[in-house]
Amino acid sequence: MITIVDYNAGNLTSVKRALEHLGIANQISADPEVVRRSERIIFPGVGHARAAMEVLQTRGLDSALKEAFGRGTPILGICIGCQIILAHSEEGDTPGLNLIPGVCAHFQFQEKGLKVPHMGWNTVTVTQNHPVLAHLKPGDSFYFVHSYYPQPAEASHVFATCDYGFNFPVAIGVENLFALQFHAEKSGPLGLRVLENFARWTPC
Repeated sequence: MITIVDYNAGNLTSVKRALEHLGIANQISADPEVVRRSERIIFPGVGHARAAMEVLQTRGLDSALKEAFGRGTPILGICIGCQIILAHSEEGDTPGLNLIPGVCAHFQFQEKGLKVPHMGWNTVTVTQNHPVLAHLKPGDSFYFVHSYYPQPAEASHVFATCDYGFNFPVAIGVENLFALQFHAEKSGPLGLRVLENFARWTPC
């Protein structure tokens, strides 16, 4: 059973529908005890970093996620769930969960003329092999909607990048935690493959 963490962020039902399409048992829960006991966790969402952290803290979900991570529970972050696992976000000058050292930075494109948010399909380049990214090929594209992006402190924590004016990380991870800046649940068959990979992943 995969638990989808409910902290008033958007897009939870899209993740649930994608998992149901794959025949993967899942539940949406805002209960920290359910999160603590979960076999697997997906930490997705669309929203504002400060508001997200406030709800996580109010509900006790921040400590539940940290405890699950410490126990070795497989966790997948998606979009804002990729950003606030870092130590700090520039969005609202917000401390994050600090599960991976680093910051979440805002796109700055005054001279390049690129639009913010970065929205739509874009190519993802795998830079390190990982079971969650298994079977991806050069040129594979995924769906993005974001104005901020993850910047892990360690290059070894970056597993895939995307070019939008510059190469930035879009898949990061450490131990039993893996996270995606793109929306796997909105990325068609390739996104479903990534979710299925996560459901089968057994961290070392």
